[in-house]
Amino acid sequence: MLELGKAGSAGYPKGELPVLRDGSVVAVLRASHWKEAATAVVGDREWVFVKRKGELTARWATEPEGVVRLRARQSSFWKGTWSVDLEGKPVEVQNASMWKGTHRYLVGGQQIAESGSTGGWSPRPTLDADGSLPLHQQVFLLWLELVISRRNAAAAAGGASVAVIGGSS
Repeated sequence: MLELGKAGSAGYPKGELPVLRDGSVVAVLRASHWKEAATAVVGDREWVFVKRKGELTARWATEPEGVVRLRARQSSFWKGTWSVDLEGKPVEVQNASMWKGTHRYLVGGQQIAESGSTGGWSPRPTLDADGSLPLHQQVFLLWLELVISRRNAAAAAGGASVAVIGGSS
């Protein structure tokens, strides 16, 4: 299982999030606080994750901006479903639990991964994937979970503000 570590932990500087498997660092993610963008170092390769034309995309850092190796787009806002393309492998993302904010990743109806969370005051995403997914694809899905959780937190904060403002009259 992959787990997004705390920023600045495991010997990394403050702005870097270690990606852990069984307590060992297997990748490093530098996620932007203001944009849906990140860089990831997986093995000896650096990846660029960005939001482009409504899609979350990934490419090698050495490739031109137009290249897309991995992509994810929200297929239904109301159902919270996503469509993911992992280098030609179509993946359907469904809610596993609305309350926990977890997702199930399916290829041809077969589950290949499921997300979770570390729990606690500052929950961080986790991803439990089968061995068929290469590590860089798992890291991309873990980043997708981070983006979704940030979007949900922003929506909840916006909804709370509206409720407080609306209820103050």
